[in-house]
Amino acid sequence: MKIYTKTGDKGMTSLIGGTRLSKAHVRIDAYGTVDELNSYIGLLRDQLVNEDRKETLKEIQDRLFTIGSHLASESDRSKRILPDLLEEDILLLETEMDRIDAKVPPLRAFVLPGGHQSVSFGHVARTVCRRAERAVIHLQQGEEVEDIVVRYLNRLSDYLFMLCRAMTYELGIEEVTWNPRVSPKK
Repeated sequence: MKIYTKTGDKGMTSLIGGTRLSKAHVRIDAYGTVDELNSYIGLLRDQLVNEDRKETLKEIQDRLFTIGSHLASESDRSKRILPDLLEEDILLLETEMDRIDAKVPPLRAFVLPGGHQSVSFGHVARTVCRRAERAVIHLQQGEEVEDIVVRYLNRLSDYLFMLCRAMTYELGIEEVTWNPRVSPKK
């Protein structure tokens, strides 16, 4: 089987089930953004500082593939068997966040992204996750999307923020806080 089919040369693609859509359709944008996020999670998994979190990050990548399969399928899923996204998947993210929260200093201000390349990769993943969440919500406004997908992406962006805090702490990097400039009132 060849990887190229030439069927998308005119800006159309197929969902699982055969329905053809424009590559600019909100559904394609949603699962494409989830795919982009998955690539950034892979980049985070490859960071030395995340050696002990490789399995958790791989699990997240697996769940993102699950979400992608749901988003890439036609609305009538009764004839297809799709992988499950479960409450336990959200619980895993919450448990990992609680573990990190117990280790890092309390957050007292907004944190600016950066300080180390690994942390910066994490913040890029976090913002792509928020974009994926917005794209899925946009899709959900016109088509059926399971609520658990939105909840998972929302929780994942929180987890990615906490992961950035954990990496900062473990790398011995100082968190740079936002100090807003306020001009005196005239």
